[in-house]
Amino acid sequence: MKKDTIIGTVLIVAIMIWWMTSNSANAEAARNAELAKKAAADSVAALQAEKSGSANSLVLPVTGNTELKAAPVLGGDAPAAEVAAEGASADSAAPAAEAPAAIAPRTVSVETDKFTVVLTNKGAKIQSVIVKALADSAGKFPELIQDTELGALDLKLGPVDLSEVLFDAGSAPEKIVVENDVTVEFVFTDANGNKVIRSYGFSKNGAAIRQVNKFVGFRVNDYELSWKGGMKETEELPKGSTVNAAGYFFSEVVYNNTDYVERETIGDSWTLDDGKLLWAGLRRKYAAMTVQFDAPTRAVVKAKKFKVMDSESDPGTYSLVVKDELRADSLAYNFMVLPLQWDEVEAYGVGYEKIIATGSSWFPGSRVWFVWICKMLLKLLNLFYSMIPNYGVAILLITVLVRGITTPFTVKQLKSTSAMSKLKPQLDEINVKYRSDPQKKQAAIMELYQKEGVNPMASCTGGCLPMLIQMPVFMGLFFVLGRAVELRGMPAFLWITDLSKSDVIIEAIKIPYLMPNGITLLPIIMLVTMIFQTKVTMQGNAGMDPAQQKMMMWMMPAMMFFFSAVMPSGLVLYWTISNVWTIVQYKILHRNMDNNSTPKTVKGKKVQDAQIVK
Repeated sequence: MKKDTIIGTVLIVAIMIWWMTSNSANAEAARNAELAKKAAADSVAALQAEKSGSANSLVLPVTGNTELKAAPVLGGDAPAAEVAAEGASADSAAPAAEAPAAIAPRTVSVETDKFTVVLTNKGAKIQSVIVKALADSAGKFPELIQDTELGALDLKLGPVDLSEVLFDAGSAPEKIVVENDVTVEFVFTDANGNKVIRSYGFSKNGAAIRQVNKFVGFRVNDYELSWKGGMKETEELPKGSTVNAAGYFFSEVVYNNTDYVERETIGDSWTLDDGKLLWAGLRRKYAAMTVQFDAPTRAVVKAKKFKVMDSESDPGTYSLVVKDELRADSLAYNFMVLPLQWDEVEAYGVGYEKIIATGSSWFPGSRVWFVWICKMLLKLLNLFYSMIPNYGVAILLITVLVRGITTPFTVKQLKSTSAMSKLKPQLDEINVKYRSDPQKKQAAIMELYQKEGVNPMASCTGGCLPMLIQMPVFMGLFFVLGRAVELRGMPAFLWITDLSKSDVIIEAIKIPYLMPNGITLLPIIMLVTMIFQTKVTMQGNAGMDPAQQKMMMWMMPAMMFFFSAVMPSGLVLYWTISNVWTIVQYKILHRNMDNNSTPKTVKGKKVQDAQIVK
């Protein structure tokens, strides 16, 4: 073998040995680097798990950023970047993983036959609810969320607030018109692969939005559902003081605790924690929205009042929070959008009709019988309207029906009162004769009653019974005529163009606190008729002191005028018709009794009322 060949072969072998050795060293270095990276990652994960108490914890983006990098861990008190710094040096730390694409803020509009709802992927919550049942005079539908930036149905899981997190709405279009059942799904996936899935289900003509929350890969012990945006009034608010607003709209927290339905007008804050909640929500005059659970729950409800800054007349609305334990890996309920039309809300079978009319714990059984009275009055109102399509006429017919039922009791009371007044001279004589002996006086009075065939109790029962019958009916009409959606925007006749509002005839002249929107005519007519009614009814009370008669003649009409000046005209119309009925009834009955009565004689002389000298 030649010398050059030998040298070349040695060099080739040497190069091959060096190359192989070098590659082996590089591979070992690479393996060592990979092991170092893995050790650093394991150290970070172990420290995260140690701090959070669970390796399956929900990780949120930093300050609401959608990039799922170093982030606080549920149950921990330090960001993952700080944990990594504690567990590994800068030389051995793994390079940051490539962040997923940022999620842009967006909304999804869903329109059904009942409402239009805008969902936002920021917190995967409801941003806007526009109901289609309460169009104004221009045909525009009202917004039900007071503050659409805050919205409704923010979710908090344990200490982790998801209200600022951007969820992925997937391929959901910007606008959906519901023809068949539709579900819009929002998904948040954290750095650990855990997921929060919030979905909203809609039907074409249903009042419920089915809201389902699923939690994948982690568990928490409790949740908090926040309705921060409150509820907006659907009606045009009166100008002026909030004192006058009560006749126009309501702002209440409503709930069903399975025992009864309650409406609360709260101060600064309020808490319900009786542990058997079926639904809770907010209501305004003609609409309500509630969170309705599938079964009674032990959830705690908290409400806090906040002022509506752009309106002096609006007393404000409420933010609502529902808190409870999380007993499964999901949370589901219905968010109900309810225009308060009696038959429709009653059909749900969970007491929503009692938002319109609710009894009181002060009166036994009124949560049943009073609600029934209101229901029957509304049915009668609608029945009369179906025969004569004018709610003003329907109110007139209801008034005639109610007063006609009480007329027999009124006649009995008047006859008894008239008989008692004719005995007044003899009663005065007995009072003077036996003024120092009450027992003999009482015996003589009872003997006189028996001799003349007069029952003193008939005067009391005859007078009280019509009032006892009329009062619940009057109160029922007060609730029905002031709150029934059916009367909204409905004219009666002449100048009464909306039975749900005051009948303003001169807008240019306003009286603060009394008539803040302008001069109303119907309360003035009601005042005049009530003064005449009071005067007529006092004719049968001959024994009443003149000073008392004068006070009664003006005090009650003045009070009723003050309240009626800002009440819905449908209710004032009922008062006015009822006053006219009473005046005519008393005039006819007194005339008949005067014609049928003949003066009694004692030994051929007519009995005259004695003048009593006090």
